[in-house]
Amino acid sequence: MQRILLLLILTTTTIFSQSQTELSYYLPQNIQLNPTIPTPQSVIGHNVGEWHVTHDKLVEYMKALANTSDRITIEDRGKTFEDRPLLLLTITSSENHKNLEAIQFAHIEATESNSANTENRPIVVYQGFSIHGNEPSGSNAALLVAYYLAAAEGSEIDDLLKNTVILFDPSLNPDGLQRFAYWANTNKNINLNPDPNDREYREVWPGGRTNHYWFDMNRDWLPVQLPESRARIETYHNWLPNILTDHHEMGTNASFFFQPGIPSRTHPLTPQLNQDLTKGIATYHAKALDKIGSLYYSEESFDDFYYGKGSTFPDINGGIGILFEQASSRGHVQESENGLLTFPFTIKNQYTAAFSTLEAANSMRKDILEYQHSFFKNARTEASKEGKNAIVFGDEKDAAKTYHLAEILKRHRISFHHLKSDFTKDGKNYKKGYSYVVPKNQKNTRLINAMFEKRTTFEDSLFYDISAWTFPLAFNLDYTETTTAKAGNEVTDLKQHKGGVSSKSEYAYLFEWHEYYSPKLLNAILKKGLRAKVAMKRFKANGKSYDYGTIMIPAKNQDLTTTEIYNFLNETAQESHITITAVSTGLNDGIDLGSRNFSNLELPKIALLVGDGMTSYDAGEIWHLFDTRYDIIATKLDTKSISRADLSRYNTIIMVNSNSGLNDSNTKKLQSWISNGGTLVAYKNALKWLNTKKLMTIDFKKTKLTAKHISYEERSDFRGAQVIGGAIFETELDRSHPINFGYKNDKLAVFRNSTLFINEDKNSYNNPIQYSKNPLLSGYISGQNLDSISKTVPFKIGKIGRGKIIGFTDNTNFRAFWYGTNKLLMNAIFFREEM
Repeated sequence: MQRILLLLILTTTTIFSQSQTELSYYLPQNIQLNPTIPTPQSVIGHNVGEWHVTHDKLVEYMKALANTSDRITIEDRGKTFEDRPLLLLTITSSENHKNLEAIQFAHIEATESNSANTENRPIVVYQGFSIHGNEPSGSNAALLVAYYLAAAEGSEIDDLLKNTVILFDPSLNPDGLQRFAYWANTNKNINLNPDPNDREYREVWPGGRTNHYWFDMNRDWLPVQLPESRARIETYHNWLPNILTDHHEMGTNASFFFQPGIPSRTHPLTPQLNQDLTKGIATYHAKALDKIGSLYYSEESFDDFYYGKGSTFPDINGGIGILFEQASSRGHVQESENGLLTFPFTIKNQYTAAFSTLEAANSMRKDILEYQHSFFKNARTEASKEGKNAIVFGDEKDAAKTYHLAEILKRHRISFHHLKSDFTKDGKNYKKGYSYVVPKNQKNTRLINAMFEKRTTFEDSLFYDISAWTFPLAFNLDYTETTTAKAGNEVTDLKQHKGGVSSKSEYAYLFEWHEYYSPKLLNAILKKGLRAKVAMKRFKANGKSYDYGTIMIPAKNQDLTTTEIYNFLNETAQESHITITAVSTGLNDGIDLGSRNFSNLELPKIALLVGDGMTSYDAGEIWHLFDTRYDIIATKLDTKSISRADLSRYNTIIMVNSNSGLNDSNTKKLQSWISNGGTLVAYKNALKWLNTKKLMTIDFKKTKLTAKHISYEERSDFRGAQVIGGAIFETELDRSHPINFGYKNDKLAVFRNSTLFINEDKNSYNNPIQYSKNPLLSGYISGQNLDSISKTVPFKIGKIGRGKIIGFTDNTNFRAFWYGTNKLLMNAIFFREEM
């Protein structure tokens, strides 16, 4: 009987799903369509929803529409890491296309003037689909939305296109979409199987959610570290859209979500009118979903706090961000609590929400245009009250980090100036050429506040994402309030510092470890086969002070001639933007260059554990760091391959956050490798695994949580309030320890999103990094956790035989923009023998 029932379900599913993929299933009835506009099926070779569209077919169709419709133009804004095009379609009436530059100019001008005409000006809507590649219903719906906008005829569509300029981004994550489409399509049955246990619904690691380097790109709208983000942010600031939609998916057993999110979790810098208008737009989504009988909800989940998400980034830029979350079939059809969830149904909901947005935009056009105008007008009023107030940021020892924060400001159209002359404030030196001044009296003053503020009080204690992202802290830069009197000329041509060698030496060369790209330079030197040493103490040479971690390269007894060494160092120093100083004597004030306090360095040979059990985000951040910034090759060693791998090829293995670690056999192999002299660098929950396996003894701080006066309804919020979703904390450094080489200050801001606390060691020299007594700098942490973190340590070293384990409780490479703690990882790798 069960077999007959299963056969009936499968047969019904197949027939039902196939009937759902016809255009008539998705599109409104009784609409005249232009027969000269190609349908999706005529170009991609299958009906929408029958297969998961691959990115190459999606591109082919968008180009076909642009070639046949005078309502659509298309541009290629750049490439992903895998060289896929980052397309943008501009969709509006043919008449608007003829005057598009004038429309764009008037739209931007309205954000910069005290009066603006809203009568005849089109509203601008940015529609972005599937920034998470394994949430594909958005990009598949984009086929239909674009087709309808190109092909539909009649007064209704004419009115819509006359009053709307649509910036249409069919795939925010081409690499991830392609990866997931391959998975879903290659595991599809002819007889569709809705069993959630089927392989079709169980992607292999790392899945298709992320881009090439395994980044969640929906967290990169503010940091702008990835090529996909940079393309869309440039478009955003060129147009300043009034509405931006961000089409996602969520768990299979859910329904459909649209914003507003939970009201108490909106960032305080977001105007209330933004949320009111979002709620007004929501009525159009509800009406449209009611019409097709789809379940939905709003204001019960998600939030508008972190400005680095697509649905929240517009809120601090005068627009309205809207998040859509569709229950995911994760394949072609899957059982759910709400019945069989088919892929075509998920596409239909996304299509419906895309058009309800456009309907709302057209109907609410004047109100939304006026809101944007008022947003910037009020912002200018706030900015004018700042007068000559400004922020200065920089690092007198590290021009590269300073440059990269300035680069982010430039991408967000925030103006900044060179520092007029050196000055000192609060014990910090701000050096010309190493610092920039940001006037607060400018158009994007609210965005400046969002990027530079430190916030420790909140209306709510729950966050969908991080609660702090203060950029100068993330970059470990000195910063303070100042005035525009310190500002020189505005920076219009941002450039990195030029590096090079001061002169040719017959004795030795020196460079300090402070600069961000010092690891890149050192790696190139060691890879060339040159001997290099690190100073374990401070010293003076030729009247110049050199800090802990200074690198020395002897000019003699090398495999290259002194001329070859000079030429090589000069070239690589320029590539790394670092100045190398030539010295002619080894006699110093302090340790001499022949001292035993200069330790030999070895070329890192690195394996990065990836695959099942490892957190792909964390692994991707390290892969990206090595590959794109430091030109360091790291072998991505899959956990399934360790048993067959020759670990003696590596002197360093990195284990990112892991909840499962390795099996017993591979654990013993790893232990043997460490005992023979290898260094394991481990992060976060990998430390708990190491402690459980007795590979490292760690004194974790135990905390007890007791709920008092908490109702059953409040239990989830109570537990959620104990989570550290992402905040910034102050640590105190022993700069003489190799893990801290290259840091000029005695304090360092670190990012933390875990409740893993380690008690301090009884010997103070074993606590080179320690949380201060009152460590919270920015973000949310519960009172109990704040007490728990005080004076604990985020760093621990253990030894096995001739090798060692270097452990971090915190992510030193968070989302690629936490430049300030990248050096901790590099120190653990390059100076592992000195620890």
